[in-house]
Amino acid sequence: MYRTPIQHCKNCGAAVVYRVPDDGDTKPRAVCPACKTIHYENPLNVVGTVPYWGEKILLCKRNIEPRFGKWTLPAGFLELGETLAQGAARETQEEAGAQFEMEGLFSILSVARVGQVHMFYRARLLSDQFDPGTETIEARLFDEADIPWEEIAFRTVKETLDLFFADRRSGQFGIHDRDIG
Repeated sequence: MYRTPIQHCKNCGAAVVYRVPDDGDTKPRAVCPACKTIHYENPLNVVGTVPYWGEKILLCKRNIEPRFGKWTLPAGFLELGETLAQGAARETQEEAGAQFEMEGLFSILSVARVGQVHMFYRARLLSDQFDPGTETIEARLFDEADIPWEEIAFRTVKETLDLFFADRRSGQFGIHDRDIG
């Protein structure tokens, strides 16, 4: 299992048991024998942007684990009460301190082995000046040829960058849906 299983009921605190619920479900779930609450474990949503300034892409050097010191697109976990676009914009502001205009949804990458779905929007930068937050050591623009590919923090970021550059060369941006093994 990719995360710590639920051990106690969030409603009453009793120890849960893992079993297939009697409601027609087909998967083992954390079920509370005391109050009968079924606890579902769902994927986490990671949202971010592919910020661009002309031919250059904005990358952030991570000041946090995992992958401290590696380069990434500005992204992070979606918060409750946010839309996907709002979360992606918040993360871009927090991590890069960038001024930008949100564009369309660009990539959706399912990473089932860790229980995450990563979604990136295109974002047109309005300035080449950045004010990165505490999670970022440095925010910098890169030409495609200068991207430190061996220092990219996450496979989903590398895949999204590859897709972005391929679409840019073709002259048409699409929405990409991929499974990351």
